[in-house]
Amino acid sequence: MKSHTQYLTFNTRRRREFINITGRVEEALAQSGVQEGMILVSAMHITAGVWVNDAEEGLLQDIEEWLDRLAPPADYRHHRTGETNGDAHLKNLLVGHQVILPITRGRLDLGPWQQVYYAEFDGRRAKRLIIKVMGE
Repeated sequence: MKSHTQYLTFNTRRRREFINITGRVEEALAQSGVQEGMILVSAMHITAGVWVNDAEEGLLQDIEEWLDRLAPPADYRHHRTGETNGDAHLKNLLVGHQVILPITRGRLDLGPWQQVYYAEFDGRRAKRLIIKVMGE
């Protein structure tokens, strides 16, 4: 079995950004040489997430509004530590911090509209993501 690891670093301009990273995941797959297997894409911070969904602007706005309804910016107990990102921690729980993607014949085996997103909920500082390709 082969494996290939790649790290991406994000330093967003805004506190919250959704970044389509499908192309970067495909690049890591191409570098790996794996033809059949799986790719793990995982945010390495608890105030960020990764998901697979449609690349449609209206949907991204709907997701952002939905997340704010479920985990609104507010005064959380967590803020007593000096941090003010309690909602970012909760948003991470809602969208998840990682996805596993299938590889078939050397390509990501996604549905016709599926894209991979990095979701930043507490940006403006360097954060990492790991892409781990595994297979034959």
